[in-house]
Amino acid sequence: MGSVETATPFGKPMREHFLFDPDFVNLNHGSFGTMPKQVRDQQRHLRDRMEARPDEYIRYDAYDLLDKAREAAASVVNVPSSELVFIHNATTGVNTVLRNLVYEPNDAIIWFDTIYGACNKTILSVLETNPGLKACKVDYELPCSFEKIVQNFRDVVKDARSKGLKPKVAVFDTIVSVPGVRFPFELLTVACREEGIYSCLDAAHAIGQIPLDLSKLDADFFVSNSHKWFYAPRPSAIFHVPCRNQHLIRTTYPTSHGFEPLTTNTISSPFDLPANSNPFTTLFRFIATDDNTPYHVFPNAASFRQDVCGGEEQIFTYLKTLARKGGDIVASSLGTEVMEHHGPEPDRLRDCAFANIKLPFSLLSPSSQTTTSTTSQTPPFPLPTSKATFLSRKIEKLLLTDHKTFLPVYEYKGNLWTRISAQIYLDEEDFVWAAKVLKETCELAWKETCLDAVGDLSIS
Repeated sequence: MGSVETATPFGKPMREHFLFDPDFVNLNHGSFGTMPKQVRDQQRHLRDRMEARPDEYIRYDAYDLLDKAREAAASVVNVPSSELVFIHNATTGVNTVLRNLVYEPNDAIIWFDTIYGACNKTILSVLETNPGLKACKVDYELPCSFEKIVQNFRDVVKDARSKGLKPKVAVFDTIVSVPGVRFPFELLTVACREEGIYSCLDAAHAIGQIPLDLSKLDADFFVSNSHKWFYAPRPSAIFHVPCRNQHLIRTTYPTSHGFEPLTTNTISSPFDLPANSNPFTTLFRFIATDDNTPYHVFPNAASFRQDVCGGEEQIFTYLKTLARKGGDIVASSLGTEVMEHHGPEPDRLRDCAFANIKLPFSLLSPSSQTTTSTTSQTPPFPLPTSKATFLSRKIEKLLLTDHKTFLPVYEYKGNLWTRISAQIYLDEEDFVWAAKVLKETCELAWKETCLDAVGDLSIS
């Protein structure tokens, strides 16, 4: 897509295109995304058409709309539409890949320390149903260099093979959820190819947040939520499988009309199949009765990004720049730091629309609680590790109830952090305000959680 001058300036003026409560400031776009009014309006129109004439829409109209949506999505990420389908979300995509692969004894799935929780549990579930299958973890501690992560991956592969294991597939992110950082997915995809391992990319946060050229990337399996950063409705994700691997995806979950049994080599479908369909796109054409309008309005989301926002590059540049400025503003106000790598190579962890800011707490191990002074009520606030999760949830809830915003709070490697999401409807003033209310909320939550009536730290 080309770039034109944005019709609406980024920042607060852009909010007129979205559906937010006027009192709510959305600082957590990354978790669930949102869609513009014009995309919502088109989805409503299609839903009304579907309810007015259900059979006409579901049996006929829906497939023309789906094919046009696949064409639009394929154009955005630069792949043939014959290699791209829509599914509900990235978790569904990772499940589809891992549950379709056929495993032999001592095959291994490679996974990474910062894997998304649902994908981690998917691997554990697949292990339960495949005796003899193993899983090998790649450890590292962020922030670190891209090269460190890739080298650790190669070391794990080498170690696994020395033990008689056969690494079959590696599951990794494009942009990690928490901590919200860019991952070396391009380098890891190359490493997988060199090692003869399938690459399965959980790219939940990719499309709409960073530039993508999937033909150049050439991953084996790639799934990305279009409802997060591309402004499509929920649930909606693109699933790319190059032709060379489409035979590996035998079924959808749940299995439906597109499944072709090996014993018959025929597809019995209640719906007409277009002449240009292939087994892969046919497989995902109808997965049980569902509302597929989130897929059908993908072209409308693409048009909004081009016509209202000025094109992909303008969006990417604004998000990355605002995330850096916003993260620095919040960290400076809290007197803490932003997660970034300091080394001879330029930091790439922050090449995305997220920033992670350390919160002003000092986590205490059980052994240190009896020796650490707890009378000081200035940051960093002493906090028993046992209360970290409770305090995190309390901060999140107070931000919602008292300030009408939300920031995810999480523990990582002995510290509490928050993750901010830059977006086209936010500006630097929003992060100045966010820093103020976050600072107040951290202190209030700590006092309510850890101080008794006389001001001493309660460690019970």
